[in-house]
Amino acid sequence: MIVATEVVVAMRCPSCGKLDFHSISRFAFAGSKSVKTTCSCGAPKLTIGTKNRQQYWLQAPCVLCETNHLVYYKAKQLWSDDVTFFYCNDTNVELGFFGPDEKVRTVVDNYEHNLESLVNELGYDDYFFNPEIMFEILNCLHDIAEEGFLYCECGSYQIEIDIFPDRIELQCKDCKTVSIVYAESEEDLSRVKGIKKIELVKNGFKSLDNMNKSKKPKKKTTKRTKH
Repeated sequence: MIVATEVVVAMRCPSCGKLDFHSISRFAFAGSKSVKTTCSCGAPKLTIGTKNRQQYWLQAPCVLCETNHLVYYKAKQLWSDDVTFFYCNDTNVELGFFGPDEKVRTVVDNYEHNLESLVNELGYDDYFFNPEIMFEILNCLHDIAEEGFLYCECGSYQIEIDIFPDRIELQCKDCKTVSIVYAESEEDLSRVKGIKKIELVKNGFKSLDNMNKSKKPKKKTTKRTKH
């Protein structure tokens, strides 16, 4: 009999909304230790623990309702040959799932679990002035963050993304420095595609000075959506 010793977890980041893959080994729980995963942007994502290796608990901050969800699974559920979904208890929207590596990646490919599909699920497609430009720029920012090139001048890599209809605000969690990326036009998109790193400074982006000088912040009252 073949006993599964690894499971792949795909979970959305509560800070940037990106879905990453995390491989969890059954042997990592020796001595009743818990296992913690973090997003490529640096934010904490998921904690898995057990006391007797018969039952496991998963705790994750929710990208939707901003609370921590705690769910229990039997060992045979966690280390099985099937894909198990993990949901937000309040909205019943899928946050992530776990199972065999190949099957988990197939689910991701089939259902296109990316930031754009999440926004569509929640009904925010009409919220943005230009959804296509917004999604493209968000993807660019995620790629920059994954390479480790999104950070603040204070040295922190803990950058929070706040999304508005016409722009994205990047805020350092440590020193609270805020910088703005506009996301309305092809011109906005070409500016972001032309950079490889972003350093937040008090007066804007060190690598996007031209963009910040050419546009002034727009005075609009908009609701805030966090990803």
